[in-house]
Amino acid sequence: MVKQPAGVKICLVVDDSRVIRKVARRILEDLGFEVAEAADGAEALAWRRTCNPDAILLDWNMPGMSGLEVLRQLRREPGGLEPKVIFCSAENELARIREALDEGADDYIMKPFDGDIVASKLTLAGLL
Repeated sequence: MVKQPAGVKICLVVDDSRVIRKVARRILEDLGFEVAEAADGAEALAWRRTCNPDAILLDWNMPGMSGLEVLRQLRREPGGLEPKVIFCSAENELARIREALDEGADDYIMKPFDGDIVASKLTLAGLL
């Protein structure tokens, strides 16, 4: 696993939409984060094992493996309890949001999102 320099925070953005990843990257870099990107769940788990991010912005609906499946797998892995996981999705049913939080997500952002929303959630998570 790569050890990041002291004071550098890494956020992994997991979304099958390149546009969403690009928007999130711009916001996070403006907030001082190094950013890694993954287009699906398998790629996300591989990145997490290599870069051990401080935070993960995680989409719910992705091909192959849903964000919820990624979260469940992540939380079972060594070190998987460490990253703050913020779901970032258009999924707006209260029962689904509760399910994500019950499975170990730290917070939830509705799409579309902006820099202020991301900053406030990362602040609540203790990362800003």
